[in-house]
Amino acid sequence: MTVGDSMEASLLEYDAEKGWLGTTGKSADSVSSLVLVFSSLSRESTLEALRSLRDSYPGAVIMGCSTAGEILDTRFLEQGMVALVVRFEHARLALECRRNGSDADAFGIGKSLAEALSREEKPRTLFVLSEGLGINASDLMRGFNAVLQGEIPVTGGLAGDATRFQSTWVIGEDQIHEDMVCALGIYGARLGVAHGSCGGWDVLGPERIVTRSDGNVLYELDDQPALALYKKYLGERARELPASGLLFPLALRAEQEQTEQKVRTILGVNEEEQSLTFAGDIPQGGLVQLMHANFDRLIDGAEDAAGCMDLSSYAGGPLCCIAISCVGRHLVLGPRVEEEIEAVREKLPEQTRQIGFYSYGELSPLASGLCDLHNQTMTLTLWWEY
Repeated sequence: MTVGDSMEASLLEYDAEKGWLGTTGKSADSVSSLVLVFSSLSRESTLEALRSLRDSYPGAVIMGCSTAGEILDTRFLEQGMVALVVRFEHARLALECRRNGSDADAFGIGKSLAEALSREEKPRTLFVLSEGLGINASDLMRGFNAVLQGEIPVTGGLAGDATRFQSTWVIGEDQIHEDMVCALGIYGARLGVAHGSCGGWDVLGPERIVTRSDGNVLYELDDQPALALYKKYLGERARELPASGLLFPLALRAEQEQTEQKVRTILGVNEEEQSLTFAGDIPQGGLVQLMHANFDRLIDGAEDAAGCMDLSSYAGGPLCCIAISCVGRHLVLGPRVEEEIEAVREKLPEQTRQIGFYSYGELSPLASGLCDLHNQTMTLTLWWEY
């Protein structure tokens, strides 16, 4: 392929002794190049590897995050680091980052990022990576939606930390911060974008009414302490909370009339208050239902996510797929985790470059076009040029 002919995309894997394997060389470095990095290595090792990437791609935009495992083509990696290097031929890139400090609010961060990236020109799409523990991602997405009104697809995910739930971080250019949210705007009429998401969990027990909650903290279901009720379902696995909560997420309908369910995963428990903290809002008056895993349906769900996307404008050439799946799916699938990765890849064109990570939350549009937080789903973002 002639340099400058069309979009180029390559996958890289980091080796502690050999450095980055599969580098594309200087031809991939430009102001229209993106280096997307996912790492479950230590922060120090990641910084060292980032310095090497910056040396190879001094003009590129670099973003990424910590993970609960990486996806590289059809492989699942733990304690690894991977990168997607994309040189767009026609698109323009812009990266904005905000810190989620003590005086910040998630809605304001989302609104600020959306305003900054759409002030002079509307992006074709936004890709968002957020810290995964200290933010209400529902509020974050409401901030984006307040500005974009569902007219521009927003996808992405929350950083992970295996099942430790101790520290997540986001990479923005050459910085790594535990309290950061970064959004990438991609501009250009010749950029193709597709997205999809699907779950595959089975419901367990009756729907219950959220009788007391505050934002993403759930206190009571059917006027009973939420944590005590939840523990009844978990049985002996209640001793392993919050990690075991990944195996039993909640299906949420915010209103009685709503048919579209969202999935919510537990991030923490408070024994004293008998409360559960989730990655996104659990609105008071909403309806929730416990869910549990079905191995085959999880894999079928990943395949469905790939099969439902609109690729009508794709006419060949490199295609990038960013696959973001929930750490809970990894825990359930165990050694079968690569089956959902393979199921996605088999549904996509031959020249697809697939990369991704296991997360604490997935960001993808609803049927309305408005973006929202999802948990326990496989979400896909596709980019190509035409």
